[in-house]
Amino acid sequence: MNSTILELVVLAGIAVFLILRLRSVLGTRDGFEKPPAPAPASRPDRQRDFDVIEGGPDHDIIDHVPEGSSAAKALAEMKRIEPSFNVGEFLSGARGAYEMILMGFDNGQISDLKPFIAEDVYETFEQVIAHREEQGLRIEAEFIGVRDMKLSDATFDPQTRRAEVTVSYVGELTSVVKNAEGEIVEGDPRAIKKQKDVWTYARIMGSDDPNWQLSATDE
Repeated sequence: MNSTILELVVLAGIAVFLILRLRSVLGTRDGFEKPPAPAPASRPDRQRDFDVIEGGPDHDIIDHVPEGSSAAKALAEMKRIEPSFNVGEFLSGARGAYEMILMGFDNGQISDLKPFIAEDVYETFEQVIAHREEQGLRIEAEFIGVRDMKLSDATFDPQTRRAEVTVSYVGELTSVVKNAEGEIVEGDPRAIKKQKDVWTYARIMGSDDPNWQLSATDE
């Protein structure tokens, strides 16, 4: 047996071993699937069972705030007025909004973000950015990610249908402050720092405008 044939035999043996090993770890679909269970016969109490499930707790709410809390009741009212509202989807959008607005503010570029920021908050951001520019300072920041976030409160005014949802963030970023000459006067571009923020978003539920606006900020 020459060396080429010997190598082929060895490779074939390795291949068989790997296939058997993968099947033992991952399983196989051949011959191990149970046949589909027959549809259960119609029972008079099936509708009653469905009603119990339908009337159970809304996990889209209680996964984020305690059941029966004022925040849970406010979120339930928001969903009653606007059934398409989803807390999980809102928080996903709030995660993206945090990065977008935070980096826009740090880098002094918020004009495109005006639809997502309440007028008084936007004016405050503008003033801070203008003050930095007057001093010849600029911030160079890079967003690393959101280390933690949670829905900390929610309120709803049934008269005005104004909803407010407060989200607590712990973000990670790098940032430095540079003077007019481009020299670093504060910060370290290689140091990742944690930043804690508490932001409140507001919207009129049931309105044609789908955008939530940043209405308040705190630390």
